[in-house]
Amino acid sequence: MESVQNIKQRFEIIGNDPKLNRAVEKAMQVAPTDISVLVTGESGVGKESIPKIIHALSHRKHGKYIAVNCGAIPEGTIDSELFGHEKGSFTGATSAREGYFEVANGGTIFLDEVGELPLTTQVRLLRVLENGEFIKVGSSQVQKTNVRIVAATNVNMIEAIEKGKFREDLYYRLSTVEIQLPALRERKDDIHLLFRKFAADFAHKYKMPPIKLSEEAVRYLLHYRWSGNIRQLRNVAEQISVLETNREIGLTTLQSYLPENEKSLPQVVGEKKSASDFSTEREILYKVLFDMKNDLNDLKKLTLELMQNGVAKVQETNKSLIQKIYGTTDEKNTIFEERNKMQLVPVEEEIEQEEFHDEDEENGNYLFAEAIEEEETLSLEAKELEMIKKALEKNKGKRKAAADELGISERTLYRKIKQFDL
Repeated sequence: MESVQNIKQRFEIIGNDPKLNRAVEKAMQVAPTDISVLVTGESGVGKESIPKIIHALSHRKHGKYIAVNCGAIPEGTIDSELFGHEKGSFTGATSAREGYFEVANGGTIFLDEVGELPLTTQVRLLRVLENGEFIKVGSSQVQKTNVRIVAATNVNMIEAIEKGKFREDLYYRLSTVEIQLPALRERKDDIHLLFRKFAADFAHKYKMPPIKLSEEAVRYLLHYRWSGNIRQLRNVAEQISVLETNREIGLTTLQSYLPENEKSLPQVVGEKKSASDFSTEREILYKVLFDMKNDLNDLKKLTLELMQNGVAKVQETNKSLIQKIYGTTDEKNTIFEERNKMQLVPVEEEIEQEEFHDEDEENGNYLFAEAIEEEETLSLEAKELEMIKKALEKNKGKRKAAADELGISERTLYRKIKQFDL
């Protein structure tokens, strides 16, 4: 049996990362069998290499190997592409056609982006996996096929199952063995090695000297996020090889080919800064609310004393409170200016006002309404709950939009919803 290193050289797989080596080793181990394999990993990590290894090391290596990009085939024609169709089965079907499962009989089919398959096609595929049977579009005749299926996806299959976008029984049929390829940012020791390999390939292809990175550029290369993984790295190497006349590439030149917002460190710092800004604004808002609460309570207290003890007595005993509320100690400009704004009920209307009773009123022509001071519920928790409710109502229950408006992460919003039992 060939070694992992020989297989990597044979299929031009560059890198020595332990996770990568383990993925290749698993592919070599399952190749002699006929069990289904699901290859997972982000877009651009090189998932297409694994099914090629499996097919080449299997007893089907002399049969056909067909790679199908499920996400690139329109939903209306994918059944016809995979299983074939009969003449006249739909508009434009001027002749019968063999599908990939019929053509690849005895060989291997690689279903890339299998998570994009329509639900109706998933049912047909499940039947092939269970019984090796399929029916052409427009036909009633059951046909047999003997194919090895290797699938790949960059979709989180568990989430897709929970959302009803992928059948759970099909997932377990496809993933008898699951092989996961690591993202490029998890293989930091391989990044510069891959870049040099691509630079050498493009130098040979375009007949020019290979590009070389400075030490600063190499460090930047290693800490970049690489959301497009190996495919993105290869494209960057090709662009620089073709466009730059100077073959010594410095940090500034490399940065001009890479979006700055994808570099790992600035992205993390930006997120923390945003959360901190929101926290500060929230604290300021709560402080304003508490100050308003205290002012309101002081005003209620002064109003109650005014109704109970009269204007003159209140002016003598509560000068500091009056100054706090009205901003002046001038007796002529305090209570007298606000007196007419108070809620007063004439004695003549006492009978009509059933909620007011004062049989002991002796000294005035007015009956003062009883003031009831209620404790305001302005706690941090209550205000936080109120803000979350308003954000959810405004965005019609869409949590992501509500979280964006509140300035918090979607995960934090989920936790708050659970905490407040919304």
